[in-house]
Amino acid sequence: MNFNIFTARPKESDNKASHKLIAHMVGQLLLFEPLLLLACCGVSLWYGEEDWKAFLISLSACALVSVTLLIYGRNSSDTASRTEGYIVVAFSWVFYTLFGMMPYVVGGYIPSVADAFFETISGFTTTGATILNNIEQMPHGILFWRSLTQWIGGLGIVCFTIILLPGFGTSGQMLFSSEATGVTHDKIHPKTRIMARYIWTIYCIITALETVLLIAGGMGVFDALCHAFTTTSTGGFSTKQASVAYWNSPFMEYVISLFMLFSSVNFSLYFIAVKGHFRQVWHSVELRWFLASVGVLTIIITLTLIWQNGYGVEEAFRKAFFQMSSLHTSCGFATDDYNLWPPFTWMLILFAMLSGGCTGSTSGGIKSLRLAIIAICIKNQFRQILHPHAVLPVRAGKMFDNKVVTTVLAFFATYFVLIFVGCLLLMLLGVGFTEATGTVVSAMGNTGPGLGKFGPAYTWALLPDAGKWILSVLMIIGRLEIFGFLLIFYPPTWRGSWA
Repeated sequence: MNFNIFTARPKESDNKASHKLIAHMVGQLLLFEPLLLLACCGVSLWYGEEDWKAFLISLSACALVSVTLLIYGRNSSDTASRTEGYIVVAFSWVFYTLFGMMPYVVGGYIPSVADAFFETISGFTTTGATILNNIEQMPHGILFWRSLTQWIGGLGIVCFTIILLPGFGTSGQMLFSSEATGVTHDKIHPKTRIMARYIWTIYCIITALETVLLIAGGMGVFDALCHAFTTTSTGGFSTKQASVAYWNSPFMEYVISLFMLFSSVNFSLYFIAVKGHFRQVWHSVELRWFLASVGVLTIIITLTLIWQNGYGVEEAFRKAFFQMSSLHTSCGFATDDYNLWPPFTWMLILFAMLSGGCTGSTSGGIKSLRLAIIAICIKNQFRQILHPHAVLPVRAGKMFDNKVVTTVLAFFATYFVLIFVGCLLLMLLGVGFTEATGTVVSAMGNTGPGLGKFGPAYTWALLPDAGKWILSVLMIIGRLEIFGFLLIFYPPTWRGSWA
């Protein structure tokens, strides 16, 4: 089978997409989901539970569709345009979700299709919002699958397959960029497959370290591995209904808080640090912006909890640090119900959910680098009024040209338009203003908990089915950074695709 499928096509063909080529590429990428389902089948058999049957049926259906897509597209061209690359990434995520929800439905663990799709897309996009009210009654295979979907989705489904598929060639960077989050994409190695391998190696090391520390803190091996999966992916699914609060362990809270932050740092900075360029790491404008934001919010909320809620100093700091780390990194774990905090802190919480972590990490949200660029643009606007003829560059660690700045501003504007539309639609379905705002911001930022009735102490099960579908779409839009997914709904994308 020829895997060299992502070489660049001439620019004149970049405005249309070939259905057969897309089917062939998605079929190839889909070949790996049965292996993931097989791993969960093994977990089920290890614990002697019956959910292996649901996994076996699901992986068989996935393999069948994958082969069908490969056969359908077998006579397609071997090259892909930039447009086709974006479409393949979007469709791959949708197909992975459709087959990923099958174990829930087939096994009867989540009978509703709307609920099962919601739970699965929440996993793959590392949002972490759940409709389950009986997590601890679920078999080990299902719990492992929930965590595994987040771990694979953290760095990206396609990024994962780039390591396993040989022969991506120079255009692997194009596909990698279509899925990766960020303003620009640092190229730490000329070959995309090797670059992806470096990133996944760092990802695995962080996961392994956290697993060991959680076990040392008293967590069982299974729970520790699942929580390490969902922490390093900044996903937030837990094996317990009460989330991390179940263990009531300050040690675990501090460990998970730190690893949420570690996972929200641009992974290329770890590679730079390994090379010994620590000064370059520290001078990262985005990293300092992100850490300063988490630090300031933590201090403000710590003081508030001491003053208004009567918390002790250490407890106030720990709860504030954990929750700000969780929300700012879009992880979504909870150890305290912030609905009971003073209402003004909710605005700080929304800011953290909107901001997210760093580009090139597993976190969601707008990203700190974009916020830094927007802040510089605002500052430059004041300076431009005072000095109309001045040429004012946008420099956030490095110079950004007008094209990048325009893209950032377009992203920012579209982000808030989608939040407005999402809130409006949910309110039309009868969801309250606070709940609509919290869930939409959370879904777009891939954060997890919302506000009000859908805050950290509650699940999202009471949402109407239509609301769950709306939020599911917003989750994948947020994960693929808006334009990469919305492109498939843009009519010129498909113009001439039947030719």
